[in-house]
Amino acid sequence: MNCMNKEEKIRILPLGGLGEIGKNMTVYEIGGDLVIVDAGVMFPEDDMPGVDLVIPDITYLVENAHRVKAIILTHGHEDHIGGVPFVLRQLNVPVYGTKLTLGLLRVKLIEHGLERSAVLHEISPGQRIKVGRFDVEFIHVNHSIAGVVAVAFHTPMGAIVHCSDFKFDQTPYDGKVADLYAFAQLGQDGVLCLLSDSTNAERPGYTASERTVGETFQSIFSRAKGRILVATFASNVHRIQQIFDAAAREGRHVSITGRSMIRTIEVASELGYLDIPDGVLVELEDLNKLDKDKTVIITTGSQGEPMAALSRMAMAEHHHISIAPGDTVIISASPIPGNEKSVGRIINQLFKEGANVVYEPHLGVHTSGHAQQEELKLLLNLCKPKYFMPIHGEHRMLLKHAELAEATGVPKDNIIIGEIGLPVEFTGQQMRIKERVVSGQVFVDGLGVGDVGNIVLRDRRQLSTDGIVVVVVTMNKSANKVVAGPDVVSRGFVYVRESEELMEEVRHRAKEAIEGCILQNNTDWGAIKGAVRDSLSRYVWEKTKRRPMILPIITEI
Repeated sequence: MNCMNKEEKIRILPLGGLGEIGKNMTVYEIGGDLVIVDAGVMFPEDDMPGVDLVIPDITYLVENAHRVKAIILTHGHEDHIGGVPFVLRQLNVPVYGTKLTLGLLRVKLIEHGLERSAVLHEISPGQRIKVGRFDVEFIHVNHSIAGVVAVAFHTPMGAIVHCSDFKFDQTPYDGKVADLYAFAQLGQDGVLCLLSDSTNAERPGYTASERTVGETFQSIFSRAKGRILVATFASNVHRIQQIFDAAAREGRHVSITGRSMIRTIEVASELGYLDIPDGVLVELEDLNKLDKDKTVIITTGSQGEPMAALSRMAMAEHHHISIAPGDTVIISASPIPGNEKSVGRIINQLFKEGANVVYEPHLGVHTSGHAQQEELKLLLNLCKPKYFMPIHGEHRMLLKHAELAEATGVPKDNIIIGEIGLPVEFTGQQMRIKERVVSGQVFVDGLGVGDVGNIVLRDRRQLSTDGIVVVVVTMNKSANKVVAGPDVVSRGFVYVRESEELMEEVRHRAKEAIEGCILQNNTDWGAIKGAVRDSLSRYVWEKTKRRPMILPIITEI
């Protein structure tokens, strides 16, 4: 099936997912054709006030739009499909994914008004297809969502295997174990380069089976006396299925809350990934008609998100549900790095409301969807790659994964610790790093995509830290004199009534700065504003050790 020759170059270009958790995107280039694997989002850090999402910078792809043949999706998590609508706004290319992945994507495309223009192709594990000059094979792996595939690109130099989020679950809930034979066959035929998930590269041993979580649910459900609430990731269909099954066995009814949870359950049910027992699901509005010890609520908010359903329940802001003494709340997820404080805050609030909160990892209410060290080494030994590139993880995770690869026999010089925007090129079995391309982060804020940059974020951080001082003055430009003001307004800096002396001095120094410019016949308003800003910044820092934003406003008459 392969149309390329051995002299053609193969390039791997990471545009996200290296040195970070999220916004996974990798570009492959063969014979001039480009294919994108995944297009995810990352949720903003604490120092990104007002930002809703972070997506990869796709300048390189837009500049080479005529060469981009497809987007291939490994699975339906936000950090792998959340950026697809933003890419499709600029690139008119088909999208390939499994049934559940495309089902979840369609919901996003409808929200973005792209459902009519998008071209979606459903693929299945074990399938092998041609996309431009790419010969692509899809391999089934386990994860915390159904419909996950690894991707193998067959080339005359050997296969390039992209194994994104995965684990090897020997007793998966759906009975579909990972296709180890396919990886072994690739290894036997020759793997040029393996790219593999590094999320749990620091953890020894094997990841526990998803089935063990179901057993824990059954034990808790059988002992709990009151209402049960389970917070988990909306995308974890197998986890949700086990909640329904445990509830049905204990004679409990289940309600759902949280927009993303409702949406995912609807899609998974329609596509046959979720089998809800008859009579178990009830509307949230009807929950109060049932005995509390006969009810279960599945909710979003396992990451402590302020607007998620669980947070609103804990703060008594939910329309239908408030936490009550005797409730059992199960946090069936581990905090994503950076969310620990938010999760801890919600757990504390739940305890204050009298709930029995089950959240400790050792209690078995959650298991990771990512391979740990022994599984990572197993994949390396099956594929026996000539080159290895750890992906999907922060820098320390990539380095730890590199150590595992070296321990399995991959030469140290053949292990690539990649960087976002840095292409890796293979020619005639030789590898080299090429010059960096335009890459980085693009911020999504409301309807704006890319209109918030580092300067705007810097201003927002300054406003949130030290506030703003506005100096308003009215000037007659032709006469070059002050007609009114300056007046000083403070927001988030000091309370004016309690700092009248300080604010009066601020007003006085602003006036002196303006008059100094007038005496020098400097009528340039930019210079006048700069003089006011410099004078007040120095004075305010000396008096308060704060750096509020100084905003001079000149009105002309």
